Amino acid sequence: MHKIAVVGTVGIPACYGGFESLVENLTKYSTNEIEYEVFCSSKSYSHKLSGYNGAKLSYLPLSANGIQSVPYDILALVHCIFKKPDVTLILGVSGCMFLPFYRLVSRSKIVTNIDGLEWRRDKWGKWAKRFLKFSESMAVKYSDIIITDNKAIGDYVDAEYSKHNVVIAYGGDHAIIEGVEVEPEQDYFLSLCRIEPENNVEMILTAFSKGEHKLKFIGNWNSSEFGRELKAKFADFTNINIIDPVYDLEQLFKLRSECKGYVHGHSAGGTNPSLVEAMHFGKPIFAFDCNFNRYSTEEKAVYFASSTELLSELSGRSREQLSNVSKSMKEIAVKRYTWEVISKMYEMSYR
Repeated sequence: MHKIAVVGTVGIPACYGGFESLVENLTKYSTNEIEYEVFCSSKSYSHKLSGYNGAKLSYLPLSANGIQSVPYDILALVHCIFKKPDVTLILGVSGCMFLPFYRLVSRSKIVTNIDGLEWRRDKWGKWAKRFLKFSESMAVKYSDIIITDNKAIGDYVDAEYSKHNVVIAYGGDHAIIEGVEVEPEQDYFLSLCRIEPENNVEMILTAFSKGEHKLKFIGNWNSSEFGRELKAKFADFTNINIIDPVYDLEQLFKLRSECKGYVHGHSAGGTNPSLVEAMHFGKPIFAFDCNFNRYSTEEKAVYFASSTELLSELSGRSREQLSNVSKSMKEIAVKRYTWEVISKMYEMSYR
């Protein structure tokens, strides 16, 4: 029996983001040889389970996000010194400044997913970027195995640090819900993301504002001044439906199932979970043209680098071309982005 301690997430049951969904599905699809213990933030769970999906849950009295993510991850690693897991799985680099000491006092194998080059994101200031870059370097230097979720990030790690890494993405098949009735395909495109500049939200909205194609755009519009300004700017376009976050999984499943195509604007962060989820629906994907998205879709989606290009691609593709894109997206998703496949790859990294 291999004991795996998981550090760096809000916890499970998943209620937050990509890493939480990852851990939920790693525990769900784990073999009998693996025993997980997941560190969870007590701030995020009013009802604290002792176990979930066969994993033991341990709670820490700090927030897992924001500035508290650093002491939160370090505190989890301190607990690991005494718990002595066979493998310490670290998701993200927030607490990796502690790894030099952890290596001195622990014989646990350290497997770290460094996430999506967090220090490059526009939302961070100068000093936060420097800290995250330093944490990344500590993660790479002191981990036994480095996991990247996209070959483009893997290439960066190889070039920047001359460090071998393993590329493991995310599953997306959990987005498919059996037994939910859906209508035939409707006349709208769908986009779904956090409303941040790096996700090219304004570029997508501008493209649709200049044409007649219909768009449903789901996001946390009211969480920032940037989002509120865009919501006000494009609210009067009758072909654009700006939708607040959808937490009902069946409603989200219906929106994805009934759309005629998915528009993905992410430009940073490696393999994006919302993209691999969308690929499972077998719809044509229109993705922002960057190496992350090209790798995730095996160069078989439709790509755009400006609002003008997006508008042109929306109008210029034949039904046969879009059908071929849809087929390719589904085939890639089934081959590469199922949780059964992802879980097996993680378990191989523990050995």
